[in-house]
Amino acid sequence: MSQQTVFRFPTRTSFGDLTSYQEPIPVPSTHEVLIKVRAISLNSRDCQIATSQYPFPIKDNLMPGSDAAGEIVQVGDGVVDFTNGDRVVTTFDLNRLYGPSKHPIATQAGGGLDGVMAQYIVRPASAVAKVPVEAPQSFSELATLVCTGVTAWNALFGNNRLIPGQTVLVQGTGGTSMTALVLAKAAGATTIVTSSSNDKLRMVQEKFAPDHCINYTTTPDWAAEAVKLTGGKGVDHIIEIGGAGTIERSLAAIARGGTITVIGYLAKFDPASGPAPDIPLLALGKEAMIRGIQVGPRCMLEDLVAFVARRKLRFQIDREFGFSREEVIKAYDALAGGKHVGKICILVH
Repeated sequence: MSQQTVFRFPTRTSFGDLTSYQEPIPVPSTHEVLIKVRAISLNSRDCQIATSQYPFPIKDNLMPGSDAAGEIVQVGDGVVDFTNGDRVVTTFDLNRLYGPSKHPIATQAGGGLDGVMAQYIVRPASAVAKVPVEAPQSFSELATLVCTGVTAWNALFGNNRLIPGQTVLVQGTGGTSMTALVLAKAAGATTIVTSSSNDKLRMVQEKFAPDHCINYTTTPDWAAEAVKLTGGKGVDHIIEIGGAGTIERSLAAIARGGTITVIGYLAKFDPASGPAPDIPLLALGKEAMIRGIQVGPRCMLEDLVAFVARRKLRFQIDREFGFSREEVIKAYDALAGGKHVGKICILVH
């Protein structure tokens, strides 16, 4: 077989713009590997890109998707760290081995570069992480580690490292929040989950057993409740997905010297609620760190993969879809619908 099915967005006005193509299976060069894609994990970023709402420039005729897990089927002559049959996950940013990103989008898969929505992809060997043989996770679970996994790892361990016994609050029940919950529990933290849905909180309680759940609709001042749950100390780490609309509450909930990691911007500030908060002054008063991150480097992906393999951690896959145009569009619709707990994935045949 020399041809494969790939999906691209020649235009980006809706999910329905997704178009199927038959293209040659790429051939790896000296320092590259060819990967048979087995599973793709979607992120809210993918929905934003597909509808031209992402705030960074995007490649024309983009092959979407950043998160893939699969098997190596061919290696370049200069590759020594991988062999055929290895299970692997790809990196979010192909050129980010260590430290902060040098460019906001240029070398990110499914954004500045073609992504993973194909049966086969070529990657530099330096942009791939090997999965230990003993790792129990499915290909879908492994695919979720690329973006949401590394984002959660970076938030909890990338700078002001989580210490066992500290408290972690995650906003919402989406992929990054649930991954952070699993990692925080495995690291010995007390965990708090917020959501507007009692049904989602019940599901989270059953599947993940967080220490506390807060419905922010019935308890609008969830920050005061979080402080109460910590005996007045406040939360040590907050995974901030709301952005402008929730950062004031997060600063009210954070412990002195705590860390708020901004990974999203889903909630807008409502001018009708009053004057905009003085975020720098509130942060100063708490001596709090507010840290924005966009995923993380390959070294964090390798650390994460090793950790979840050793601890046998499992991750919540809400739904899996097939690799047809109709099924991929359904996957996008399911993600945009916001009813999921955990991740939406695509299985590639």
